Amino acid sequence: MTVVRAPAKLTRRLRVVGRRSDGYHLLEAEMVTLDLADELEISAGDGLEVIDAVDWVGQEGPPVLAPAPSLLAPDSRQRPAPNLVERALHAVGRSAQVRLRKVIPAGAGLGGGSADAAAVLRWAGCSDLEVAARLGADVPFCLAGGRALVGGVGEIVQPLAYEEADVLLVVPRLTVSTPEVYAAWDSLGGPVGGSGNDLEPAALIVEPRLAWWRSLLSDVAGRPPRLAGSGGTWWLDGDRDVLVTLQEQISATVVAEGRSAVVELVRTIAAS
Repeated sequence: MTVVRAPAKLTRRLRVVGRRSDGYHLLEAEMVTLDLADELEISAGDGLEVIDAVDWVGQEGPPVLAPAPSLLAPDSRQRPAPNLVERALHAVGRSAQVRLRKVIPAGAGLGGGSADAAAVLRWAGCSDLEVAARLGADVPFCLAGGRALVGGVGEIVQPLAYEEADVLLVVPRLTVSTPEVYAAWDSLGGPVGGSGNDLEPAALIVEPRLAWWRSLLSDVAGRPPRLAGSGGTWWLDGDRDVLVTLQEQISATVVAEGRSAVVELVRTIAAS
């Protein structure tokens, strides 16, 4: 049996710089790898077992606002995709028994599924970014890791100098659909996000409950958080001692408000 880690990624900034003829949006984004990671136990056989090990704080509470209606046509809305672990195994022509311990929340914009696929590629000795790109837009960066400028639709990965940083993640128990966010961004006329993330205004339309969490973090931290990619993770960076205090304050508020979130202090890591 081989144990492989699958680190999450954080999109620190994101600009939408164009659109291809096939409808995919072209990006210019800075991404970094985090020490928050899923874990894959890979052994001989054929099958997949998924264990939910996400560390939620608090309890699920009532929604602040009802989610916005879908901006996609009924036949184009996001459907459950085949599991990326199985697709990655198929891409490298391998079979295996995989026990996947999920720590990265799904639908949080932290690249959990892409990280798992990249971990399978590393296990198989595949470092081909073209193979990774066929699996998903975030898989090439998750395979390369570290810190990079990511372009195109995710297939262009230009390494940047590593910078160590502490980051506080707050992930509400919400799932934000990336296709819905891009559809909303288009419907808004392609706004430029003031926080360095062009998709933030669209994400708040797709999932209005994100605004409550932004207000909470702004009140506690005294400064607005930033949204990770298409959502739904809010994040703050800064001095570690300050972030530890904020983590405690935010966790206490989440519990008191009867809500549920991952409130995790993480650190960026270099490429493996």
